[in-house]
Amino acid sequence: MKTKPLSTLSEKNLLLLLAVAVGLLCGLAAVILKKLIFLIREGLTSWFETPGDSFFYLLYPGIGMLLSLLFVKYLAKEDISHGVTKVLLAVSRNESRIHPRNTWASIVASALTIGFGGSVGAEAPIVYTGAAIGSNVARKVGMSYRNMTLLLGCGAAAAVAGIFKAPMAGVLFTLEILLFNISMSSILPIMISSVTATVVTYLLMGNSVEFSNTIESFRMINIPGYLVLGIFCGGMSLYFIRTSMRLEDKLRRISKPYIRWILCAILLGILIFLFPPLYGEGYDSLVSMLNNNASEVAGGIFGDKLLSNEWAFLAFFAAVMFFKVYATALTNGGGGVGGTFGPTLVTGGLAGFVVARLINLTGITVLPEANFALVGMAGMMAGVMQAPLTAIFLIAEITGGYDLFIPLIVTAAVSFATIRIVEPYSIYTKRIAAQGDLLTHDSDQAVLTLLKTSSMIENDFTPIYVENSLGDLVKTISLTHRNIFPVLDSKGRFQGVVTLDDVRDIMFDSSKYDTTKIYHIMKSAPAFVYADEKMESVMKKFETTNAWNLPVVDDENKYIGFVSKSKIFSSYREQLKQVSHE
Repeated sequence: MKTKPLSTLSEKNLLLLLAVAVGLLCGLAAVILKKLIFLIREGLTSWFETPGDSFFYLLYPGIGMLLSLLFVKYLAKEDISHGVTKVLLAVSRNESRIHPRNTWASIVASALTIGFGGSVGAEAPIVYTGAAIGSNVARKVGMSYRNMTLLLGCGAAAAVAGIFKAPMAGVLFTLEILLFNISMSSILPIMISSVTATVVTYLLMGNSVEFSNTIESFRMINIPGYLVLGIFCGGMSLYFIRTSMRLEDKLRRISKPYIRWILCAILLGILIFLFPPLYGEGYDSLVSMLNNNASEVAGGIFGDKLLSNEWAFLAFFAAVMFFKVYATALTNGGGGVGGTFGPTLVTGGLAGFVVARLINLTGITVLPEANFALVGMAGMMAGVMQAPLTAIFLIAEITGGYDLFIPLIVTAAVSFATIRIVEPYSIYTKRIAAQGDLLTHDSDQAVLTLLKTSSMIENDFTPIYVENSLGDLVKTISLTHRNIFPVLDSKGRFQGVVTLDDVRDIMFDSSKYDTTKIYHIMKSAPAFVYADEKMESVMKKFETTNAWNLPVVDDENKYIGFVSKSKIFSSYREQLKQVSHE
């Protein structure tokens, strides 16, 4: 029996087939990234016992950041940091198109960064890789923007599912964070990709959970403690978002990349020297806390002194929790490539442990510290990423902690509610929301975000010059089908407009052809539009002025063309078809 060629398949069946292909490729990409990180780290550190045993641990992260910096500058040749944010921008700005090089560049750069001990996570780079795979597969077969966006989401979901062996979390990550306007019928391809990638990872890396643990059974009496943890995680999430962005902005002001690298490498080395758990992703420390072996995490120059004083021991963990965000920002700022996904999980585990240990030391009650570390991971993720469902199911899947489903829900919901009081955007969306490029669940707003003013410009209006006469205008009118004429000066700068209605009463009076100048009859435009202006702003100008056409100028006031309501409404209807799914 012959198989049908791709060209004869229905679009729906083709989409499902491509979802499987994207899942396979993303699963392999996730395995390759994890293996690369492991091989690099083992090659560098297998002959040491702990980070405190060698000063090489202080040098490795800086070397990894430099190698990543050189790779990005000379081979990738574009900024590939903050992968999730880049995916969101690709959807809103670039018609879901991602350059083919991003199918591998993030893997190489993040493997160098994390393998050498950079304090970041591999999840954002693999999401960018997965999204790039989905985007390019769709582009190869000529998919529409809607289906290209859907396959991009399939790639992102498969990447999360593959890196964590968490298919449900992959689906929810795409729905909560990446693709807001998606129908129930479109979830099937995302689920197929997510499950496919998970199966690939299981086949190649075994079926154990990512974070082994020794949690205890859930007890209702501990609910108040989980409520406190949720509030604490909400506050820590706000600290994490604001601190990381503020520090990265300050580092970005250092224009010379190698000076920035030196500064970040030195500061990161100092932090790791003082707090060894900041070395690398920090997952080893997380596993220790989840297995009630927190004493294995302590070390560095403080050594055994921490074990002899319970409050000093707690202070050490609190310090690691607060400084993790600095280590992450320094790694990314110094040229490393990694995400905040992993650091968020580690910080959440530390937050849960710190809250439980603090309450235990006060003698108020006795709380299971491993349980709180596990639940804190969900609380922190729900706050930083503002994706509570993803947080709940991801932590349940990667730890096998389904017995703690109620605490996961309680802490994630409280953390999410707490941070939303003061911060409406996640760490991924805060900057692009300020730029006006964020797609939301509001379909109207999403369409306006996707529409580009530059594509709305009509430039078939015949200009008239300010020193011309009425006679010149009458000749121009006879040669054009437009009823509005931009008035320019000798340097092409916009001065005003003349409409057919403005001259209808005098255009046939030949005695005024030479004596009446354009500057006598022109009028000012009700508003100006710029080619790079956001469509939401343009629509507000149309609403305020009640105009039907508005002139487009550049920063030097030189005339470019006009935008019209009719063109915008027509494009709006077409774009709405693209983002609305049956």
